[in-house]
Parts: sequence; structure tokens; C-alpha cells
Amino acid sequence: MHRVKGVLLEKKYLVPFILITCLFSLWGFANDITNPMVAAFKTVMEISTAKAAMVQMAFYGGYGTMAIPAALFAMKYSYKKGILLGLILYAIGALLFFPAAQYEMFGFFLVSLYILTFGLAFLETIANPYILSMGEESTATRRLNLAQSFNPMGSILGMFVASNVILSALESDKRNDAGELIFPTLSAAEKAVIRTNDLAVIRDPYVILGVVVLVMFFIILIAKLPKTEHAGKVDIKSSFGRLFKNQRYMEGVVAQVFYVAAQIMCWTFIIQYADNLGITKAAAQRYNIIAMAIFISNRFISTLLMKYVNASKLLMFFAIGGIITTTGVIFIEGMLGLYCLIATSAFMSLMFPTIYGIALDGIGEDAKLGAAGLVMAIVGGALMPPIQGAIIDLETVGFLPAVNFSFILPFVCFVIIAIYGHRAYKIYPRIV
Repeated sequence: MHRVKGVLLEKKYLVPFILITCLFSLWGFANDITNPMVAAFKTVMEISTAKAAMVQMAFYGGYGTMAIPAALFAMKYSYKKGILLGLILYAIGALLFFPAAQYEMFGFFLVSLYILTFGLAFLETIANPYILSMGEESTATRRLNLAQSFNPMGSILGMFVASNVILSALESDKRNDAGELIFPTLSAAEKAVIRTNDLAVIRDPYVILGVVVLVMFFIILIAKLPKTEHAGKVDIKSSFGRLFKNQRYMEGVVAQVFYVAAQIMCWTFIIQYADNLGITKAAAQRYNIIAMAIFISNRFISTLLMKYVNASKLLMFFAIGGIITTTGVIFIEGMLGLYCLIATSAFMSLMFPTIYGIALDGIGEDAKLGAAGLVMAIVGGALMPPIQGAIIDLETVGFLPAVNFSFILPFVCFVIIAIYGHRAYKIYPRIV
């Protein structure tokens, strides 16, 4: 198939590119309406921060479970069929919030999120390499960064809904004149009434989301999407073997695990960080929206910079920026520390698609399985938040508030990403 050299996106791919890019916004919405639910469930269900962080373990654990099966499904059938199955699973998980709220069981909500992310695993495993395949390899990383730039738009809408539709309406988060929560002081009967109300508040946006996803399913079903898969049957065993021997790819998977962990921790526990400063959940989520706005604008800026600066080198510089800001989060108490946490999003902006593009560069027919490994790496968002939640539950660590000290985990993540960026630039073949 003839492709125009150096062109970011050919005209024939424009409509398919737009449709697939819409999926990036859909899973961005799910990610970022869910992050604040850790704080919401902690209060409503009266559980510890560590247990509430099981929301993230269920949500991102779905990626770890389903990424490889999603890739195998796409290899056997097609990108389009994989996307359709992903949308169905996504819708089922979202709609299960209705019975979960009826039974008022935290575990039921976790199962719903787990199934929902089965769908997201299919969408991310397939949509990312699909975007990469829509044109020349020389512009693939830039093309993916462009598509990923619309992911935060869904994310910021999810944050807005979480703040203005869910968190601000939670009766369990009401405070007295002294700024203390009223809910823990109420009788069991009063708590039961409020819990029923608040779980319904949490439920409704997910149910609406399920309906929207079903609409997207029918749009994709009737749309004509190009077949850009490699011809011929892929030897799965040989493909796995080549991937395991590819050092840049394997290190990219590790870097992606730590990146996703850092992102989820910074965006989930900004509410706890702000709460330690006496800021309500709804108000704290607005700071998260500011962080996401910075993330979005910097994603476009970094995509432009890649035209002039090597992607691996830029990744290293941005990771160093993350190291600096998280140092401020740990050691600076008060609003300045919160501002450092918000600023961290500027440096996270290019990381996911750039690590993705570097790791998959030039692997040809192994792209589907390789993409699955990188999506499975999203499990990093399941593993570290409960650990950070356990640290926060300590209240203090040495001379620091525990919530401040807990950001040592994102700090370590950025160190590992900086090392990968450096190694990708200095040791491995350079990509545009």
C-alpha cells in the first residue's frame, strides 16, 4: 500500500482516525470519573484509604487480566471486531453500577469496574496500534500523541462530572462550621439513608455512560474502517520470543508500569493531599481539573516539540521535571506543595504515548502482542495506589504528614522513567 512520506495523516484515514480517537476520550472519561471514587467510597462506605484504593486495583487490574486475550482476539479476527467487543464489555460494566447501588455492596462496585475495564483493555490494546498503523512509521509516534491528546479531553469531562455531579452532591461529605465531617457523628439509621442517596449519586453517571458507549458501539458497527493489519498468520510463540528478546520493548513495558502507577497516584490522591489542607472533596477535584487542563495543553505542546527533539530525549527531560515537582510535593507543606502536585501533570503529559511509541518502534508484525504487553502494563495503576493508601493511613511518617511522604512512590516512578528515556536515547536505535 502506497503511503505519502512524512505526512502525519493521509486523507483516506481521516474519518477512521476521528472515530478511533473518540474511543481515547471514552476511556479517558472512565479513568478520571473513577479516580475520585476512592475518596467517595472511603467516606460513604466508612472504610480505610487502603481498602478504598481497591477501586483502583479492580479498575486497573482489568487491564492486566484482559490485555493479552484482547490482542489474541484481534489477531484472530480484526481490529474492528476487537473494538466492538470492547465496547460491549465497557457498557456491561458501567450498567452493572445500577444493581451494585441497589445492593449497596462495595464488592459489587469493584466487580462492575473490573468488567468495565475488560472493555477498556480491548479498546486500548487495539486502538493504539491501529492509530500507529494509519500511515508511515516515521510519523507513527507523533500520530499516536495527537490521538492521545484527545484522551485528556474525556478525562477532564470525567473530572468535571466527578466534581460537580458526584462529589458536590454527596451528603456524606458535608462538614460543620469547624470543617469536620458530620457523617461519622450520625446514628446508624441516619447514615443508612445518606448512604443510599450517595450510592445513587455515584451510580447514575456510570449508567448514562453505559448508554453512551452502546451508541458508540452501533456507530462503529456500521462504519467502514480500513484493514491495516499485517497480512498472513502470526506465529504467537515466535512473536512472544522476539518481544522477550527485544530489550527496548521489555524495558518500555517496565517504564509503562511505573508511568501509569505515577499518573494514577498523582490524580487519585490529590484529594487526600488537599483534604489534609482542609479542602473539601469537590473543591479538591477542581484542582485535579486544573492539573488535567495543564496535562492537555502540554500534550499538544510536547507533540509539536517532537518534530524538533528526539522523543526519547524529551521523555528523559520530562521525567526529570516530574522528579523535581514530586520532591516539592513531599517536602513542601501547604498550598505550595499542592501546586507542585498540580504541576506534575505538565511533565506526565507526553509519557504514555511516547513510551508506547518508543517500545513498539520497528517491531512490525509483533505490534499487536507488543501493544497488549504495554496495555497490560496499566496494571501498575492497580498495584501501587493501595500501597500509597496504606501509607496515608499512617497519618504521619517521621516529621512529614503521611500523605506528603506517600508521594515518594511517584518520585521513584519518575526516576525509572528518566532512566528508560536516557537508555532509549543513548543505547537503542533512535526514532523520530
